[in-house]
Amino acid sequence: QVQLLESGGGSVQAGGSLSLSCSPAEFSSTIYCMGWFRQAPAKEREAVANLHRFGDTWYAASVQVRFAISGDIDEGTLFLQMNSLKPEDTAMYYCAARSTYGCAIYDYGYHYWGQGTQVTVSS
Repeated sequence: QVQLLESGGGSVQAGGSLSLSCSPAEFSSTIYCMGWFRQAPAKEREAVANLHRFGDTWYAASVQVRFAISGDIDEGTLFLQMNSLKPEDTAMYYCAARSTYGCAIYDYGYHYWGQGTQVTVSS
């Protein structure tokens, strides 16, 4: 079973930056979209940003302008540059990949997941 591996999480003060990476993975089917999700304690998992294999990107309103997603879908790599971090960005961040056409902003639209990497932003 294909599993993605995230790295780059950590602790930072408000206003700081972190860069997340999702390691290369070999998929048994064509991947159309990869994305980042996050889940804070006692909250539902939410979409942060996604990248379509043809280059289109989407961002949640709460992170637009501050975060930047990039990567190579064919190589299975994904990155998330997070700037101007806020305490409300504190969460476990997950990398996900989707093997059906298009992108999705709901977690059940993705077929491959990583274990997550913790991001903690202190005020």
